[in-house]
Amino acid sequence: MFLPPPDPGYSRPHVHPLILGIESSCDETAVALVRGDRTILSHRLAGQEAAHAPYGGVVPEIAARAHVEILPSLVEGALADAGVALADVDAVAATAGPGLIGGVMVGLVTAKALALAAGKPLVAVNHLEGHALSPRLTDPDLAYPYLLLLVSGGHCQLLRVDGVGQYRRLGTTIDDAAGEAFDKTAKVLGLGYPGGPRVEAAAVDGDAKAVPLPRPLLGTPEPHFSFAGLKSAVLRAHDAGIHTTADIAASFQQAVVDCLLDRTRLALHLAGPVSALVVAGGVAANRAVRSALEGLAEANGLRFVAPPLWLCTDNAAMIAWAGAERFMAGHSDPLDVAARPRWPLDPSAEKVRGAGVKA
Repeated sequence: MFLPPPDPGYSRPHVHPLILGIESSCDETAVALVRGDRTILSHRLAGQEAAHAPYGGVVPEIAARAHVEILPSLVEGALADAGVALADVDAVAATAGPGLIGGVMVGLVTAKALALAAGKPLVAVNHLEGHALSPRLTDPDLAYPYLLLLVSGGHCQLLRVDGVGQYRRLGTTIDDAAGEAFDKTAKVLGLGYPGGPRVEAAAVDGDAKAVPLPRPLLGTPEPHFSFAGLKSAVLRAHDAGIHTTADIAASFQQAVVDCLLDRTRLALHLAGPVSALVVAGGVAANRAVRSALEGLAEANGLRFVAPPLWLCTDNAAMIAWAGAERFMAGHSDPLDVAARPRWPLDPSAEKVRGAGVKA
């Protein structure tokens, strides 16, 4: 990859800084260029579905090697698509965690090299903050504070977002995330990988009331989640051999929707005044989930905000935008900043009783 020499004249960002963002926390490698005025100049993404499909899930070592192989050409391509040189960017942002540590390190080290070579600041972005701020990339009217349901393959949390770096966690999963439950259900049903879209597609032809499945923690006084028992119930329903794949998929999806709706409804009462109900993360691409939450927001007199479907799954535009928000707020990071496999948005939140490390 060609790297221009450092710019000795660089001093301060433009009013709308240009940020190069890199995402490599799981099985998507992505690079984007985004301005502080919300203009997405370019976005390139390389998926790894074919490499991981035979295993029914992401293999960390395979993912990390793929990031190493594809990232240089993605950076060059994204710069070319935007019609800019590396010297033109104001800062380089990259996911520094949480995620699969091998992949995180590949993206972060690449960002460090680019920042050092070009003499630009580095912004280490929390992947979860990328999701949390992604709705503001496409909705300039979304004001702080807002209640966020962050629901993805590895995380399921309810947070009050008061500003950049200001998060109060109201609820989290005590075991598995909703996205993980979708993936495991798809594997049990033989639907393939990635699981979320496959289960949603199968559910279209099913009866959501056909299979009696549990709604863990429904009605409990704290807005936490649990999906491990639901996964086990899906396995038992499948092994019973009396239900169709479509009915199990539809019943499972409805159970997840019911849990998300109940827990979010409670969090709205605990959060205090907020400007909107927001959903982000990979599971936010599920239309049944979005529709249910939109109804909840309307019932509570709130705006409902969700990113476009392509911004819900892992992407570099959200990392570049989170980097822009942090950079415009005066934040940057030293070149020795460490990659982190775990990185809570609200480190002061108490650990939930019975919760694992994902809390």
